[in-house]
Amino acid sequence: MVFVTRGLRDALLELASKAEPEKVTVSIAVTSAGELRGENSLPPETPVFTHFYPPNTGGSVSAVFGMDLSIPAGQTQGRFISHPQGRLEVARTDELHEVLLVAVPPWTTDTIAAFDRAGRKQELAVIDAEPPAELL
Repeated sequence: MVFVTRGLRDALLELASKAEPEKVTVSIAVTSAGELRGENSLPPETPVFTHFYPPNTGGSVSAVFGMDLSIPAGQTQGRFISHPQGRLEVARTDELHEVLLVAVPPWTTDTIAAFDRAGRKQELAVIDAEPPAELL
C-alpha cells in the first residue's frame, strides 16, 4: 500500500492541470508517519509521501553541468508523472522510480493511481495529516 497526504495529492493534481497539455514529472519524498501532525493510525515508521520537488528548480545549474543538483541524492522515494493524453498506467517512456504516482485528465481524485517500478498497480491510501514545519 502507498500512503500520500491529501495536501500532496491535491498539489500534484493541480500542478498537472496547470501544465496541460504538457507532461509533468516531479520527484516526491516521504516522511515517517510518526513525524506527521494529525496522523496516529499508522505505525510510526510507515513512509508517507508528503513533499515534491518543483520540476524547474535548479534548471540553470543542471543545464550547465548536465545533472539535477536541486534534489539531494537519495532523498526521493517516488515520482509523480502526468499523462495528459495517456492512460492511467505506467508508460514505457516514463522515468521509473521505486513508487510512481500517475495521473490523467480530468485531474480528479479518481484519476490518480500508484504503481510499483514494474508497473503493477498498488493500493493508494490518502491520509489527512501534515508534515512537520521546515525551517530554512
